Formats: sequence, structure tokens, C-alpha cells
Amino acid sequence: MTVAAVTTPATWPPRQKSMRESARARFPARAEALNWPATCRSREEIWTQVTSPPFVLADAGTESKRIRGLTRLLGWLESQPGATWQDRWRNSGAEVAGVAWRQVPLRWLDDHGRRSRWLPAELSAALKVMICADLIRPSLSWLVAAASVKGALAGDLAKTRDSAGFARLTTRCDGHPGISARARLRTLQRTSVIIAAKGGSLTDITAGDVLELPDVETEVLAGWPGDGPMLYQILHELGILDRQAPARLRELRTGGQKTPDELIDRYQLTCRPIRDLLVDYRQERQPGLDYNSLRALAYYLGNRFWKDLELHHPDLDSLHLPVEVAAAWRQRLLTQPKTVMTKDGQKSVVSVPRVSYGQCLTSVRSFYLDLSQWAIEDPARWAHWVVPCPVSQDEIGNRKFVRRRKARMDARTRERLPVLPVLVRTVDRRRKTAEELLHASRQAELGDTFTAAGQTLTRSLLAPSTTVCGTPKIWVDGGPGGKRRDLWHEEEYAFWAWAAVEVLRFTGIRIEELLEIGHHSLVQYRLPATGELVPLLQIAPSKTAERLLVVSPELADVLSTIIQRVREPSGAVPLVPAYDWHECVWMPPAPLLFQRRFRTENRSINHGTLRKMLQAALADTGLVDAADGGPLNYTPHDFRQVFITDAIMNGLPPHIAQIIAGHRDINVTLGYKAIYPDEAIQARLAFLARRRSLRPSEEYRVPTDAEWEEFLGHFERRKVATGLCGRAYSTPCIHENARLRCSMHWPAPAQRTRIVEIRDNLIDRIAEADREGWLGEVEGLNISLAGANDKLAQLDRRSPTTTTIDLGMPARQR
Repeated sequence: MTVAAVTTPATWPPRQKSMRESARARFPARAEALNWPATCRSREEIWTQVTSPPFVLADAGTESKRIRGLTRLLGWLESQPGATWQDRWRNSGAEVAGVAWRQVPLRWLDDHGRRSRWLPAELSAALKVMICADLIRPSLSWLVAAASVKGALAGDLAKTRDSAGFARLTTRCDGHPGISARARLRTLQRTSVIIAAKGGSLTDITAGDVLELPDVETEVLAGWPGDGPMLYQILHELGILDRQAPARLRELRTGGQKTPDELIDRYQLTCRPIRDLLVDYRQERQPGLDYNSLRALAYYLGNRFWKDLELHHPDLDSLHLPVEVAAAWRQRLLTQPKTVMTKDGQKSVVSVPRVSYGQCLTSVRSFYLDLSQWAIEDPARWAHWVVPCPVSQDEIGNRKFVRRRKARMDARTRERLPVLPVLVRTVDRRRKTAEELLHASRQAELGDTFTAAGQTLTRSLLAPSTTVCGTPKIWVDGGPGGKRRDLWHEEEYAFWAWAAVEVLRFTGIRIEELLEIGHHSLVQYRLPATGELVPLLQIAPSKTAERLLVVSPELADVLSTIIQRVREPSGAVPLVPAYDWHECVWMPPAPLLFQRRFRTENRSINHGTLRKMLQAALADTGLVDAADGGPLNYTPHDFRQVFITDAIMNGLPPHIAQIIAGHRDINVTLGYKAIYPDEAIQARLAFLARRRSLRPSEEYRVPTDAEWEEFLGHFERRKVATGLCGRAYSTPCIHENARLRCSMHWPAPAQRTRIVEIRDNLIDRIAEADREGWLGEVEGLNISLAGANDKLAQLDRRSPTTTTIDLGMPARQR
């Protein structure tokens, strides 16, 4: 079995660490008390308390050992410096010793001749008595590490301090669906650890205490407790945690929406004035933009623009960029590094065109222009930032960008539409195979070999537990390369990949709309004319208004299968909250269809998990991407493009496709539809056939010999001395053979000399007419001269320009 790498708080990713710190800041844990009434009691008062019910044990032998250990422990603590029992415990050095804490009092007892054979166990029992009596409160990290103390601490606290609270907790754990015996025990133990370290009873536990404990456990035990959310969920259901605390621990640890300062400070800008300006700019734009747009704006301005300038020009402190600096920034923005796998299996970093190049330029230009506009309204605040914009209007012209994006989308659609049936067959086969293997494995005993779906596997003996953290696990041996397999996990991924592919290809909805489909999304509509009930699927609004889609019989089967899977024994679909990763907010619990059992709770399937499921299904298809030769990538949005293209190609009017897709503009819908070369050819041939059918049939009869001769003669009669006449068939010359004046005259290059002679003759005739006073001739001759010059200009434009260059005579070097 492969052991995952240990993740400690020091090695957490920055984003995960930031989310935990944010949650701890919102709900701080109770501070460790330095003094309280119980720890100030005298030894006589303590002795009276611990030798009276409920501390007295029924077994006389065990009680005598406990009393003996308590006598020695109190004697050791009395010898330590401090005014209270808590001070003496902290000053004794026992907490510093950690799990070897008993060696500290044992050495003192040896020096005073009070050592016995059973003393280590007696000291542990005595220390639990002092903790239950609230005489000392060890630190949280010490209690987490001291297994000998925390083992039975929950039972002792239930008897001596908070019997009613632990009774409620135990009842809730026993009645919680899906909780394992291990998770139940750990929930009770972790509750007792919090009470022992912080004091009070069960009702005094805060959300901050529950947040602090898993972090301490991860640091002390070098591993993440798998059933961590269980304690938070049960305490919240009991109404113990703060009212402002969400229902689930993962909701609390989600980052949520960040302030403008936090979004900009992620990029660690060194120029403080520019950093403050970007924060102020986002605050001004915030009322008119959604959170996803604000986050993108911070990324483009803070990271792609100013952070890049600071990396290459550390001394830059003004928005007025030199021409060469702005040009170099735009050049760097054109590409981005990408890690690819070479043919020999090695990773290589290459530069690829940046898809978001246009959006970044538009954001920067809008930033500069907004400052200029705001400076008119509030010059004291914005005028000193007004400088020339480094991005011109021509650079943000999106016509070329739109064409390139359209070409990429069409290429993806043309590659993926033909192989969609392969993907559909693969996900259906994977689902049925995984279901058959899981069913057969549950019938087999541990260590038995079974055969199903053409595979021979063995129930693993190394993992006899069928439930881990509330999640059923079926481990088998015999996979490829001897790898152990979790058949429950494989069946989960296979089913939801099938469900996603089927719903996406039948509806063409967006991925966020897919994950928000709930049990209440299925509605009915009765046709007024026939009274027939039509099933409809209500799509919640994401980018546009909500819409209703007709549920086909195939889609109805898929949705019915999903509902049967997620439905509880009572028939209801569990209510689960979903996280909107665009707006970074949690939505109210709803009966979502795309949910699955995760450990001890039902969770909505997020977009990242769904993409992993699709990639696992695509790996089994064997499809190859023609661009790089790797496995074909099929994103959820590809199904939307394929759906619109297939619908329009099969006769669905584009305006109906627009309504189904939920687009405001029909041009967006047509942009999704890919154009095929054979489709354009067939459409052109069909157009010609329709046009022929509408024209008189006699136009398509076989011509006679006389008609054919006349047609050929037309082209012969168009030839003139200086070129050709371009008039239409069976039409007369409108300029009465004045060729040089006619715009339909096409001069021949070989007749350039003749045209020059005509032009020179016209010049001489105009001079003669001026000399003789024939003014009526001058006007007509000037028109002919202009036509001659125009024909010569046409010949010059049509002839290639050649220039003779004298290279000189090469001389021999001596």
C-alpha cells in the first residue's frame, strides 16, 4: 500500500494555510487560563473531593492503587515551585518531556525512596483524576501526544464533570447515519481533550476550539485526522457552537470572498503607492462588477501588469511607462510557459501563446482611461495619476482575437464531435464493469478470489475494515502491476463520469448549472391542447435567466438512475450545501442530484472532482489528441459546443438553440456552432439546385448550332485594335466604339505603343484646335485624352515594376 506524503502546517500550500488562518481569525479559540478557583484549592480540599463520589471506584483494589498514585503525585507536585497546582505542573517540566512525562515524577520519587512496581500506571490514573477534578489543565499539544492519559479520559469526564453533556454527545453519535465505531470513539476522545485543556463543560466548547484541535493534531502527530469534520458537525447539530458558525467544517475553512486589499496583496507588490492605487481602483469598480470579475481584474492589473513590470524594472514607481518598457511588457505578455511531456517521457518547459492576452490589454487600458475620467470628477484624488496609456485602441481590437478563438473552438468541436459515441460507450461500459466488480467483491470473503467482468481479483487481507472514516472501502489485489484497488472508489468515479457525460450531452448546459441541478428542478407542464404531461428540467440562472428544457426519454432514464442512487431510505434526497467557486460563497442546502457520500457526510460534487472523473474515463477510451499526440482532453464546456453544433446541423433553428443554450445574443450561439468544409459545400450545391428549380426550364435546354455560333461570335466581335471590350453578351456598345473613353475597355499590354501614339495625336490635335480657335473640338478631344491616359495608367498598374540597378564591373583583387 502506498503511503501518502505527510502534510504538516509548515508545509501546507499558501492558499490552504491562508484559509485556515482566516477561519481561526474569525473564530478564535479560547485562551488557556492561568488561574481558576479549582486549581487554587488546598491539598486537604482536594483530598476530600477525590475520595468522594463520583470519584470513588467500586473495585477496592483499583481504588487503593489510584489513591496510592494520587498521594505520590500530589507530593511530587507540592515540591515544585508555584502558587497553584497549574503553576506547579507547568514548572515541573513534565509537559516538556511529552509522552515520557512520567519519568519526571519517577526520578523525584526515587530520590525520596517512594518508588513501587506499579507506580507508572498509578501516576497515569492519578493524573486523570486531577484533570477530571479541574486541578490542572495540560496543554492541547501535550494531551494529543499523551495516549496513556487521553485513552479513557472521555469516560472519566463523563462520570465526574459533565455526565449530561457526554450523554447527549453519545446519543447523537449513536444516532448519526454512517458514523463508524472508530469515528464515534475519536469524537468522544477529542471532545474530552478540548474540555481537559480549556476547562468548562461540553456547552462551553467554541468553534475556535474545534478549529484549533485538528491543527494541533496535524502538527504533533504528523498527519491529518481523517474524521476531523465529524466532531464539528455533531457539536453544531447539538447547538453547542456559535450561532454564526456554518453547519460544516469545510464551509468554515473555505476562503470566501477576499477584500480588495487581500486580492492585491497576494502578489506582494513592492511599490506602495501603486499598490494603494490598485486597491482604491478595485473599490471604486466593486459596486458594478461581480466577484469573479473583480478577482480577474486584480489578477490582470496586480500580477500580469504591475508585478511583471516590477520583476523586470525594480525601480519603476510611476504609471507613466517609457515606450521601450511598455513594448517589452506587451511582448512578454504574448506568451506564457507551459510544461509538456516529451516523447522520451521527460518534462520540458515551452512557450505557448497566452489566451488571455486580449483581456489583459483591455483591463490595463480601461484602468488608465478610468483614471482619466475620474480625474475630471475628483481631480484631488485621481488627477496626479493621469498619464498616457501604454495600450492603444488598435491593440485592444478584438476582431483578430475573436477570429482566433472561433477557429480554436471549431477545431476542438470538429475533433470531438465524431468521437463522442466512443466516449459514451466507454463511460457506460466502465460503469457496468465497476458495478459488477463491486457487487461480486461484496459477496466474497476476505482472502477469497473471485471472477467478474472478465477480471480475477482477490479480497485483500491487509485491509479487512469495510469502513474508513464513514466511507465504505472494498480493497482487492490483482490489479495491473499488482496494485491494490479500491472498488468502491472506482465504482463512484465510473458512475458519476457516466452521469455527467449523459446529462451534458443531452442538455448542453454549463458545468455550474449541471452541479446545481436539484430534485426540485424536475417539473411538469401540461399541454393545453392535448392535456399531455411534458417533463421539464429547470436550469437555475448562472450567467443568464433561468430556462426550462424538455426532458427526453434518454435523459429521464439518466436522471432517474441518479435519484435512485442519492435517495435516502426514507425516499428523500439529502440536503447538501454547494460552493459557488465563481462568487466564493456557499449556497443554502438543497437536494442536489450531483452529490456523493464522503466519509461521514454527503457532499456536493465540485467542478474539480468532476473534471478528474471525466479525465479518468477519457484515459480508458484510448483517444489521442491530434495536436500533441497525448490523451484527448474533453472538458465539460466541450459538450456544450458539441450539443449546439449537432443541434443546428440536424435542423434545429438557431434562435431555438439560443433559447436552449441560454444565450442573450444569437451571435454567441452561432459562434459556438462549428462550420465543417463539407457542410459549406453541400449548402452551396443545395442553393444552386434550389435556384435552378425556380428559374424557367427553357433556360436549361440544349442550345442549337446557330445559337452556339452566335455565342462564340460575340467574343470575336469584342476584339478591338487596342484590347478587348468587356460588355455583356448580346448587348451593344454604349460608347459607339469610342474605346478609349469606355470603362468596359480592357487595354492589351501589347498595344501600349498604339495607345501612346493615339495619346500623342490627341495632344497635337488639341494644340491645333486651340491655335485655330475650334473650341467645340477641344472639349471632346480632352475627354478622349483623359481616357487614353487612364488606359496607360491601367497598363502601368498591371505590369510588374522593375528597376535596373548598375552593379558595376567587378575588379580582381591583387
